Amino acid sequence: MSTAVNLADVARIAGVSPATASRALSDHPHVAPATRARVWQVATDLEYVVSPEASRLAGGSTGRVAVVVPHLSRWFFGSVLEGLESVLRESDLDVLLYRVGDAAERHAFFDKLPARRKVDAVVVVGFSVGDDERRRLERIGVDIVAAGGQIASYPSVRIDDHAAGRQAVDHLIHLGHRRIAMIAANDPGEDAGHPAGRSSAYYAALADAGIGVDDRLVTTVDWGVEQGAEAMSALLGATSPPTAVFAHSDEVALGAVRTVRRAGLRVPEDVSVIGIDDHPLAALTDLSTVGQPVREQGEIAGRMVVAGLRGEEFERAVLVGTRLVIRGSTAPPRRVRRGGRRVDA
Repeated sequence: MSTAVNLADVARIAGVSPATASRALSDHPHVAPATRARVWQVATDLEYVVSPEASRLAGGSTGRVAVVVPHLSRWFFGSVLEGLESVLRESDLDVLLYRVGDAAERHAFFDKLPARRKVDAVVVVGFSVGDDERRRLERIGVDIVAAGGQIASYPSVRIDDHAAGRQAVDHLIHLGHRRIAMIAANDPGEDAGHPAGRSSAYYAALADAGIGVDDRLVTTVDWGVEQGAEAMSALLGATSPPTAVFAHSDEVALGAVRTVRRAGLRVPEDVSVIGIDDHPLAALTDLSTVGQPVREQGEIAGRMVVAGLRGEEFERAVLVGTRLVIRGSTAPPRRVRRGGRRVDA
């Protein structure tokens, strides 16, 4: 449908007055649920995009930025939000926070956003955007920024996941490990797994070191500490268990460490473990990791939004660096005696 569709069209097809249609689309509490649902359905079917004038926005500016996240409880998203909000607040921009935890919530959000048009910009944090969702974002004619990921050609700030993975796996290889496992993590709220770069780094690092891949040492689980613990249990049950483990995130790595210790083994003497992120608990638990500047990514995304709204030039694709943080959970593999001679465990 064309963007020429206006509020009067929505009201006429829904069988209500323009005033009622306007209240329904703004989720006014005095509109009957059935009426609100009917108006929203018509607006969605017509792909209606509210105009600044219809929302009484002076000059088309709302002074608000929508921030869309798949999770609120995870440290990464909270840290990005802190950095983002601090920059936007300095520019007198308010944040409207939307959590879209699963496919249904995402579908509902992107369906309704064009008819809301309550914001000047949208920041998508830590998840990929599908083609239909991208099209709807483009229809509302606002600035779009991605933090912790990249969608289409929109401005973005992120880490190089492949480079981060190489830092982690290369560290284990340099210590002398050859039986290195990988616990890859999928996010249940995503259609695809966590950045493929972290997995590709594992295979590339082993290949460069002349180490063959043992598929029994690669496992994929849902994101979380408990899932990491379960994956580690399966790895320890292998005929030839790993001497080192690369986990896609620190949360998953911490679950793996717990299982190793509960099995009566030592970290790092029997099994080395490394993650990615430098979660606050990583320092507390002496976990080796690859750190990424999470709050800084939020700040950079905020500056992108502000520059875009002001019509200023800015770098549209920012890769922030990561760093290897060596702590007490990684060490050279234990050496044992076999047949009277010393070999790597």
